[in-house]
Amino acid sequence: MLKELIEYMARALVDKPEQVRVSEIEGEQTSVIELRVAKEDLGKVIGKQGRTARAMRTILSAASTKIRKRAVLEIIE
Repeated sequence: MLKELIEYMARALVDKPEQVRVSEIEGEQTSVIELRVAKEDLGKVIGKQGRTARAMRTILSAASTKIRKRAVLEIIE
């Protein structure tokens, strides 16, 4: 569920949605969600002063709280 949420948000932001890749590494209490986008779309996903990335992390945190799990978003170049 969390992986699909991040993928949906990222595809809406970028110019090349076909290059969006999301992988999830699950642990007992924590999930690490790795987001990869095209190099030229990296700025769109991060946003000015990291505001877009921070907003995505906030939404992810709210969604993960609902399912009682901790999630971390990693944006990979």
